[in-house]
Amino acid sequence: MAIPQTIVVTYIAATPEQVWGALTDPTQSTQYFFGRRVESDWKVDSPFVLRMEDGQVDSQGVVLTADAPYRLSVTWRVEWLEAFRQLPEVIVTWQIDALGDEAVRLTVSETHREPVDEQILQGGRNGWPMIVAGLKTWLETGRRLKLETPQPPPAPDQ
Repeated sequence: MAIPQTIVVTYIAATPEQVWGALTDPTQSTQYFFGRRVESDWKVDSPFVLRMEDGQVDSQGVVLTADAPYRLSVTWRVEWLEAFRQLPEVIVTWQIDALGDEAVRLTVSETHREPVDEQILQGGRNGWPMIVAGLKTWLETGRRLKLETPQPPPAPDQ
């Protein structure tokens, strides 16, 4: 089994159901995911799409695990930049662990099944903490964390 190359952990004053809802609801995702809408029926083997505000597909994949409200895992392939369409898909997993009645530990991991250039890994290492911070802010305050979309790293030499 592959080892995650990127792991982000945070603690959120919310219930597992609230976090699950924010991860799977297209309207809520726009509040913390750089304006992107998640689209899926969240059933195993169903398509997963992350769509930009203009309708363009940012990323897409397939739902691998949907154990509401505790674990969601999808394959992930970046589509919005030509250079990244050639990269192998990754697995992104959100693990939601209840810590009492009103708090959770959220662990987001990005696992690559094939070797990936360090510059590409750095893109996820930069982006996921921003997304997780935005999700935490949204759930705890109802406000959008105003962060600029990170610029992608340069494409690796092929």
